[in-house]
Amino acid sequence: VKYNILRHLAGLNCRVTVVPPTTSAKDVLDLKPDGVFLSNGPGDPEAVDYLIETTKKLIPRVPIFGICLGHQILGQALGGKTFKLKFGHHGANHPVMDLDTRKVEITSQNHNFCVDVESIADRTVRMTHVNLNDNTCEGMEHLEYPVFSVQYHPEAAPGPHDSAYLFDKFIANMKKNR
Repeated sequence: VKYNILRHLAGLNCRVTVVPPTTSAKDVLDLKPDGVFLSNGPGDPEAVDYLIETTKKLIPRVPIFGICLGHQILGQALGGKTFKLKFGHHGANHPVMDLDTRKVEITSQNHNFCVDVESIADRTVRMTHVNLNDNTCEGMEHLEYPVFSVQYHPEAAPGPHDSAYLFDKFIANMKKNR
């Protein structure tokens, strides 16, 4: 997990407990979290099948916010597939459109895999953000559970900070779910 993610959460008055990715759903829920954050990380999301299974058990129980690899894990936990991008998305200044507001955010990205949102059979999952360079999924949310994710890095330091509002959305989901 990037330190700046933890700094963002702490700056929003969250008490943060970091657990290893091998922590069971039961052990996570025993901590009585207000929410679960699925962080970024390296590599192919299919290689962490244990985390996908854990996430499936957490989805109906607790608000979840995923970033980057966390987005890909969530996509697979919701029944979707991921695929390797031909070139990947790396660096700053990637334009991403929020499909609700139609606002274009300038984002920082560093990933080689992408969620195929069309492969998610559950129609209560929808794409929320799209990459304007290649039309790939950059964000999604569940319409029944307080669960959402983005592929890019809203915590980017030194920026851009166009997407910092996503942390506020996570906080609102946790407060509403208490």
